[in-house]
Amino acid sequence: MEASFGSTFPAVPQVAKAETNYKQHRRTPSSSSTLTYSARDDDDGMLPISTPRRSDSAISVRSLHSESNMSLRSTFSLHEEEEDTEPQVFAEQPSVKLCCQLCCSVFKDPVITTCGGSQPHTFCRRCALTSEKCPVDNSKLTVVVNNIAVAEQIGELFIHCKYGCRPAASGKPGAFEVDPLGCPFTIKLSTRKDHEVSCDYRPVRCPNNPNCPPLLTMNLEAHLKDCTFIGNQDTYETHLEVCKFEGLKEFLQQTDDRFHEMQVTLAQKDQDISFLRSMLGKLSEKLDQLEKNLELKFDVLDENQSKLSEDLMEFRRDASMLNDELSHINARLNMGILGSYDPQQIFKCKGTFVGHQGPVWCLCVYSTGDLLFSGSSDKSIKVWDTCTTYKCQKTLEGHDGIVLALCIQGNKLYSGSADCTIIVWDIQTLQKVNTIRAHDNPVCTLVSSHNMLFSGSLKAIKVWDIVGTELKLKKELTGLNHWVRALVASQNHLYSGSYQTIKDIIEYSIAVTNHHIVCGTYENLIHVWDIESKEQVRTLTGHVGTVYALAVISTPDQTKVFSASYDRSLRVWSMDNMICTQTLLRHQGSVTALAVSRGRLFSGAVDSTVKVWTC
Repeated sequence: MEASFGSTFPAVPQVAKAETNYKQHRRTPSSSSTLTYSARDDDDGMLPISTPRRSDSAISVRSLHSESNMSLRSTFSLHEEEEDTEPQVFAEQPSVKLCCQLCCSVFKDPVITTCGGSQPHTFCRRCALTSEKCPVDNSKLTVVVNNIAVAEQIGELFIHCKYGCRPAASGKPGAFEVDPLGCPFTIKLSTRKDHEVSCDYRPVRCPNNPNCPPLLTMNLEAHLKDCTFIGNQDTYETHLEVCKFEGLKEFLQQTDDRFHEMQVTLAQKDQDISFLRSMLGKLSEKLDQLEKNLELKFDVLDENQSKLSEDLMEFRRDASMLNDELSHINARLNMGILGSYDPQQIFKCKGTFVGHQGPVWCLCVYSTGDLLFSGSSDKSIKVWDTCTTYKCQKTLEGHDGIVLALCIQGNKLYSGSADCTIIVWDIQTLQKVNTIRAHDNPVCTLVSSHNMLFSGSLKAIKVWDIVGTELKLKKELTGLNHWVRALVASQNHLYSGSYQTIKDIIEYSIAVTNHHIVCGTYENLIHVWDIESKEQVRTLTGHVGTVYALAVISTPDQTKVFSASYDRSLRVWSMDNMICTQTLLRHQGSVTALAVSRGRLFSGAVDSTVKVWTC
């Protein structure tokens, strides 16, 4: 909507409609908190186009009487012509575009006029009727129609309640300022009457005593409590007609009678409640005794049930293992290779290391000191004694992310993490000696060989020269198309496991024997490749989940491969005839990491534990 139809002023922006018609402002009384907006400048008579901005929200607009002191009326009834001498103080300075060019005040009852020019103009109705010529075209003005658009915009301006204003300190007639002791509300100009008729700061007279000083509406009720009516018989009868307390006499009497009845009833109810409380106390004593007896019985039942559940779970695990072993024995009988079954090579769980607060993702053995290192989601590395005390010797803390990879070279431990760093630890002192920002993505796997360290991450393998506690980047192997999830260094070769687009499989783990390359996949399979010809010779099946880790134990007589899977199991494979000879079930979560040392197998899992297996 534009400000005026044919006005000489530019379009006036619409005033945003407030959710309520009035609001309260906190004010600090100050002589500088008002700004008188006069009709004309005393020196040159120019419009105050650039009126100074003020620090608070109160702006006093001086009213005009007659030709130069016509008041600014807050209501926008387009047919009213009467003068308004009420105070009018705007909460914010009105736009110059909302001011009449004739009286230099905010439009009052704005009308669209014609004066013979090319465009109509907008002036106050009174100004248009009393002015002889248009100040723009210097022609006689003729009123055409009310300018409703401008009237509505002015009606949306906020002013201070007239009971919150006082004559300006300057003493100029028709000039007002904010009264800090008056009504604190600001209201829309178009609705000021609705507010002021019920304003708490509206002055009233005491209806009981005409000699009482003027009061504010908010204080009248409290005043009447202490003010006695004074007058003659005639005024008394007239007073009773409007006294609001007269009609309360009968109501108060009825209320008093009802209150007395309720007191009698309440006394009777109190007696009934006392009796019920005594009965309730006896019932509570009996109930407490019954609860104690039941708790004792439930405790016995829970203890027995817990023991039975543990025994049942152990029986089921044993039965599952026996069934698995029987199936393998039957398979070997059918194949005529029963001689490959060696009862002395059955692996059993000998213990569990408990201490991590999250899944275990990697394991590494320092055979010289019989130490086992485990990395976890709890961002720590724990050092376990696997020879004497079988306890955690120390917890190494330094990473800001999950520990995903561990590797030992000489007397140094290297750890890779989701924080993209590699930390170097001295195994003798179990202290951190260096931190390297290795990759832009998590370090997934680490392996060492020939005084070099290889680190795998997203689509990249970095080769580092080990120089004391330092790592010098030697080369970066690129061209990979996925995460490098497994690395194995054997003799003069480096084997990496990643995503193979040719067969659409993801290799999660790799192990190398004297004759084979063994790869665990996302498809629950184990692929076996001939190390010389690099041709696939067998696919081992049995797992029902991703094969996360592989480990090898070789003796002069035989080679065994251990596989760890998402299905919570470990399997033992004889590489002589490529069959599973044993299934190990003890973990309560996915098995994610394996390590071997001196004929022992260590397994880490999502259940936050590390288990030790021996024959």
